[in-house]
Amino acid sequence: MVADEGGQAPSIARVYDYLLDGKDNYPVDREIGDHFKVNLPGSVAIAHTNRGALIRAVRTLACGGVRQFIDLGSGLPTADNAQASLRELWADEPKGALSLYFHIPFCEVRCGFCNLFTRIGAPDGLTGAYLDALERQASAVREAMGEGARFANAAFGGGTPTFLEAAELERLCDLAEHGLGADLAAIPLSVEASPATATADRLAVLAERGTTRLSLGVQSFVDAEARTAVRPQRRADVEAALARVREVQIPVLNIDLIYGIDGQTEESFTRSLDAALAWRPEELYLYPLYVRPLTGLGRQRERAVTADAEWDEQRLRLYRHGRDHLLAHGYEQVSMRMFRRADAPDTGAGDYVCQTDGMVGLGCGARSYTSRLHYSFDYAVDMHRIRGIIDTYTARSADGFRHADFGWEMTGDEARRRHLLQSLLQAEGMPVAGYRDRFGSAPGNDFAAELDRFAGRGWLDDSAGPGLLRLSPEGLAHSDAVGPELFSAAVRARMAAYELK
Repeated sequence: MVADEGGQAPSIARVYDYLLDGKDNYPVDREIGDHFKVNLPGSVAIAHTNRGALIRAVRTLACGGVRQFIDLGSGLPTADNAQASLRELWADEPKGALSLYFHIPFCEVRCGFCNLFTRIGAPDGLTGAYLDALERQASAVREAMGEGARFANAAFGGGTPTFLEAAELERLCDLAEHGLGADLAAIPLSVEASPATATADRLAVLAERGTTRLSLGVQSFVDAEARTAVRPQRRADVEAALARVREVQIPVLNIDLIYGIDGQTEESFTRSLDAALAWRPEELYLYPLYVRPLTGLGRQRERAVTADAEWDEQRLRLYRHGRDHLLAHGYEQVSMRMFRRADAPDTGAGDYVCQTDGMVGLGCGARSYTSRLHYSFDYAVDMHRIRGIIDTYTARSADGFRHADFGWEMTGDEARRRHLLQSLLQAEGMPVAGYRDRFGSAPGNDFAAELDRFAGRGWLDDSAGPGLLRLSPEGLAHSDAVGPELFSAAVRARMAAYELK
């Protein structure tokens, strides 16, 4: 093929870019690419696998000390390049109302269901070294963002942020304020905690520094269920932690509960719900138990024969029971998982959505989102891999934080899919006019087949009217099945090629 700048003749480089979901291609290139997709159905997977191999090779060499690379290719921009400058990524992005996220990848124990990026404990000096690396990253990020960056909300997640000692939490808040310019006293700040680490001195620091929401991962008030989920804790200790949270008067308390634990019944789930309701939490999150690969429960399941259909039905039954119980006690459903007390104070944060455009994430396990690229560091579930990634992160120089490592380019199609999915997962639904204003098309045309399937299953609310797309109560119950229905071919190919680690 002959490459030209006007798009009159197809270019193999631009065809490759198209297969990678890039934006640097013309209709003539997409025509050839579509021919590949139809007649060579493995083309997309091959392109992504090839590019992924290059990125892994570059990253491995960079971690080994190599600082300069020459990509011998077409000379044209290629989607998902090996490294992308943060300054370039954020240059044209709106930065007046950003979200800030710090990931703290440490826990006192790893729950059996957990596939998040976290390690158990921290050897002497590791949390300090991690905060040192966060400081270097914060400096590089602020330099890339420029002086016009402003943060509208912040969150500390993990892992368990309150694994850090009180003095370390002070330093983390200082990093957010002095390192990045976030005014924690003036914006909503959400922090995750566990009962064991929600100590009085830590909570006092968080309250003093402006925390408006604290989320406590309880999972179950029934001791036997907590042990089954490999979360060893006693109800008495959980109740004591909740008392300490209420004592410091953080405006919003959220309690996380899990349903679907082996041996859990509607009666035992009600006991957990009522124990939580006794504290009148402003928010409650109900999470279905999932057993993911490489987790503690996942390894147990590999050795057992399970009836998935029966378990699915049990979880749906428990979900409906929990939903109805909370609605009857004055809570409003915001999404499948989130319930808010009707008279809860408004902290200005709304429902926290981690994939909103304009997200700046710092630390291993954190993700950042621009309108064009979602990026992060390496990720793993296996404990040995996680330790290695954290060690690499803490050894990284300030210069090493000036680029993005792993990224996914948001094409127009991906942006439409993401917008539809995020909106549908909210109980209030999606105004069709807002979608049309943003994308210049109608969701019924862009996703006719998918929406027809949802309607056929009774997942769409027929009473919403033509101007609103909204899930029915049964659709909300099946929210976790909606996402996979909206995955693009490119995302499916990446998932199929992904090597668990």
